[in-house]
Amino acid sequence: MGYKSLADCVADLEKHGHLVRIKEEVDPYLEMAAIHMRVFDVEGPALYFENVKGSQFPAASNLFGTLERSKFMFRDTLDHVKKLVDVKMNPMSVLKKPFEYIGSSMVALGALPRKKKSGAPVLFGETKISKLPQIVNWPMDGGAFVTMPQVYTEDVGRPGIMHANLGMYRIQLSGNDYATDQEIGLHYQLHRGIGIHQTKANALGRPLKVSIFVGGPPSHPLSAVMPLPEGLSEAIFAGALGNRRFRYFYDTEGFCISADADFVITGTVYPHENKPEGPFGDHIGYYSLVHPFPLMKVHKVYHRKNPIWSFTVVGRPPQEDTSFGALIHEITGNAIPQQINGLHAVHAVDVAGVHPLLFAIGSERYTPYQKVERPQEVLTIANQILGTNQLSLAKYLFISAFEDNPSLDIHDIEQFFTHIFERIDPSRDLHFMTNTTIDTLDYSGDGLNTGSKVTFAAVGDKKRELLRELPGGWSQPKPFNHGKLVLPGVVVLDGRKFTTYPEEESAVTTWANSLNKDDLKGIQLIVLVDDVRFAVASISNFVWITFTRSNPASDIYGVDSFIAHKHWGCHGPVIIDARTKPHHAPALVKDEAVERKVDQLGVKGGSLYGII
Repeated sequence: MGYKSLADCVADLEKHGHLVRIKEEVDPYLEMAAIHMRVFDVEGPALYFENVKGSQFPAASNLFGTLERSKFMFRDTLDHVKKLVDVKMNPMSVLKKPFEYIGSSMVALGALPRKKKSGAPVLFGETKISKLPQIVNWPMDGGAFVTMPQVYTEDVGRPGIMHANLGMYRIQLSGNDYATDQEIGLHYQLHRGIGIHQTKANALGRPLKVSIFVGGPPSHPLSAVMPLPEGLSEAIFAGALGNRRFRYFYDTEGFCISADADFVITGTVYPHENKPEGPFGDHIGYYSLVHPFPLMKVHKVYHRKNPIWSFTVVGRPPQEDTSFGALIHEITGNAIPQQINGLHAVHAVDVAGVHPLLFAIGSERYTPYQKVERPQEVLTIANQILGTNQLSLAKYLFISAFEDNPSLDIHDIEQFFTHIFERIDPSRDLHFMTNTTIDTLDYSGDGLNTGSKVTFAAVGDKKRELLRELPGGWSQPKPFNHGKLVLPGVVVLDGRKFTTYPEEESAVTTWANSLNKDDLKGIQLIVLVDDVRFAVASISNFVWITFTRSNPASDIYGVDSFIAHKHWGCHGPVIIDARTKPHHAPALVKDEAVERKVDQLGVKGGSLYGII
């Protein structure tokens, strides 16, 4: 179905029972986000906020809150777009099955961006930044943010929409040192599309024109977040997915304007002009802290008649961006495996904050004439994974061989860890990359963008039986002597708060050397945490704490560890110190007073009665 606007989408969802209206006045400070999260948690409908306190504009969220609803919105185009992406990933597929792709090729041709000359709905009116819904998601956020933007920039060397970048980067509207209605903050890294454009503009000493689109047909924000193959324009993808050509024009100041957007903010980023941005509650489950990021000088804020402000909530997964990820996987299918020879599957584990933890399955074909006894090809594959696009932000990569279990489910956390720990040799199969880059939002390293990575590679026959329950009276020496089994072969311990790295490195190493390997048979991983009860309450808690609160090179120890020829290994279980460190960012905590206020919407007569 081709939506002409966000309003069309809202009406269609409401007609088919996929959306509810919040009629009560709702505060954009924490309350709207709390409502969104409560409804998302129960896989509830999309939300339309009729009465946003302090703003004349209504807002919508949770449009992509379930995969079912996302597929419903794109029910007429999804199959064609899958084929379109497949063609870009593998052009030989067209030669092999030309008739199968005829319809999709026509969709692509019909999706070319359309330049308008006049009459764009978005030029209905102008407003100011301060009059937009000032939505704040978390108590420590530095101000109001745009969380569902489409940020448009062009290459100064190759202007025009076909070489432009449409990306989803967060935008800070207020707070900090920003001049009200005149300045806003942009958060992105220089390796992203917009960053490449800015680098080129900086080199020429020229300002970069930026247009921020909010709202519009749902195909537009999805296109902004899609990891599209090289050469496939976001504007073309938006047209194909939305069954409506991406309509655009340039205003009198030379800014590109999305004609179907609900709002467009135009502005300029000047070379080397930064201001502090943040903090912001982010998708790893912690705040990203205050750092200098590019400053945008605001020119105009356009809006259509009866516009709808689109937003989402970012926080500890799962959140709406989890559903985004599921839809992206639905569309791209085996895109990444097609790029890396021998890779069968790769999965960014959402409950670990996406970037910290990857699972992968690869082939072992280097020595088909003899029994595979150690990782070989999977290590080559692992290096390629850690050098590919956003997968390069990962800290932990666990990789297995396809031949060892062709039915292994990469999305089953317990099954995958069990498969790895039944086979791994910790004296040989851990491979570190130190002093490298990690996700900007991850503060487990020793500085912004800095940290380390480790690959756990396991191939071959099952080597051991993993312990599936602790024997009665099982305990370990102090200080880490309060333990519980969370997964087969995986024990979580607490008992001592983290102090400083020099002190803790000595304490943990001494403790590890005091352990009796005979008492640890069937255990392959020990994780040190602040609170065992919380860590073992769910697999999600365990995975989140373990892989967001540790930096591999600094926080991995081992029983009977050694270094030989620059290689680190251990003869007993691996130990990960996942306690909170002094330099870590604060975790996201909901406001209890706001949560109680949201409860009232669920009582009889409230807009969310029967939903929450």
